[in-house]
Order: sequence, then structure tokens, then C-alpha cells
Amino acid sequence: MELKSEIRNFSYVIAGALALAMGIVLFLAPNRVATGGTPGMAILINYLISLPIGSLMLLINIPLLIISTKILGRLFALRSVVAIFITSIFTDLFAEVFHLQALSQNILLATLYGGIAVGAGVGLILRGHASAGGTTIIARLIAARSQYKPGQIVFIFDILIVVASGFVFVDIERALWSMISIYTTGKCIDIILTGTPSEKIVHITTNKIALLSQEIIKHLGQQGTILTGTGLYENEKKTMIFVTVEARQITVLRDIIRNNDAEAFMVVMDAAEMLGRGHGG
Repeated sequence: MELKSEIRNFSYVIAGALALAMGIVLFLAPNRVATGGTPGMAILINYLISLPIGSLMLLINIPLLIISTKILGRLFALRSVVAIFITSIFTDLFAEVFHLQALSQNILLATLYGGIAVGAGVGLILRGHASAGGTTIIARLIAARSQYKPGQIVFIFDILIVVASGFVFVDIERALWSMISIYTTGKCIDIILTGTPSEKIVHITTNKIALLSQEIIKHLGQQGTILTGTGLYENEKKTMIFVTVEARQITVLRDIIRNNDAEAFMVVMDAAEMLGRGHGG
């Protein structure tokens, strides 16, 4: 079982490295659009001194991995080394050996699709329980010795890269496009890591618990949980139904509540991730 798990992890890492390299070579670098982390640093340095981007990523990341092995753990560090090496090899192979050209010279398309490819790549590498290196490693090192959170540190580094891109490319618009690229990348990473579940979380506060529970089971076939609590106003006793439903069933649920308890209060939220009882893996 452990072998199967590691095979899956390295499959994610290889697929992520491929997507990350394609995003850099086919979209971002030729259009002078930076992204966050090591790829963004490498794109900027490449523009200044013309060293291969993949090699630059390797030079930036390897010292960081050596320093941070104790914090990351040996197995995580091993996967991260593989991820970084493969990403660097793919990047230089595409750019320096195959001489692949940009798929689009349109700055908007390059920014969006480059951000999507890089985000998918980083997300897959993270799904493989590895790191793409760069600012993620620096963030974990600093966070371990300060009160700052890794996410805050990564955000600061990304802002610095965006600002630097404006000076390096001598074009403020490139910095603005880089911000869009980084935002797109972040959204894609979230999608890869948490998925896009179609379920909604619904909280229903009602005085007709039995009736609404019966109707929900009858019309939606959903099981839920009944919660009890105390309201802020005069310590009034409250009862609530907690249930998850498909997004397409929200209209049916709304009609059930409207027809059976006009005084009920319903709150609907997105389910970012669901595990157990047939959900997730």
C-alpha cells in the first residue's frame, strides 16, 4: 500500500513538473510575464543574464532544500528534489533543445493560460506531497522562526517579484500582467488541492424541525444533523438543521422551507472539500 501511495505521489509530481514547465516556456517567459516563486525569479534573471530558466530554478532551489531538509522531512525533501530536477529538465529541454515557441503572442491569453498551467503544475506537485521549491521553502523556514504564517511570507515574496518585474522589463504593464498571472496561479492551485465540489452546505434555523426534516428526507433523500443552541437574544433556545445537498437541489430545498416554515432562516455556503461517506479519496 505504501508503494502504491508513493507511485501515485511521484505520478503527480511528474505531471505537475510537465505542466509547470509548459506554462513557463509556452506562455510566460516569451511574453515577459513573471509568476510567483522560483519560476518568477528565474524568468527575471534569465531576462537579465540569459542563463537557461530551468538551470536558474535549480540553482535557486537546491541550496534551499539542503538547508531545509530537517524541517521538511527526508521523504518530503526527496520528492521535492525530484520535482525541482524534473521541472528544470523539462523547462530547459523545451526551451533550449526543442526551441518551442510561444503558443500565443497575445499578452492576455499568455497571462491567463500561463497562470493556469503553472497553477496546475504547482497544485499537482503539492498533491504529490512535494514542494516546487522557492518561496514555499523560504516561507516555511521563516515561519518556523517567527510569528508570521507561510502564506503571508509567500504573498510578500510574490509582491516583490511583481514589483521587480516592472523594473527588470522596464514596463509597469508587465508588472500588472504578472499580478494577474499570480492570481490565476493561486486560484488553480486551490482548485487542484480542494477540487470543485458541487455540494452546498446548508444551515436551517427553524421551530419546525420534525416537519422540515421529514420533507427534506422525502423530497431530497438527504440525511442531515440537528443542532441545538442558544440565541444571543434573551438566551432563546434555537434548533438548526445541518445538511449538504447538490447545488441543483438548492431550489427544491428553498421551496420546501418556503412552503412549510416561512419563519425559517437558511444559510447556504460552498463546500470547499468533502471527505468520507463516499466523498473524496
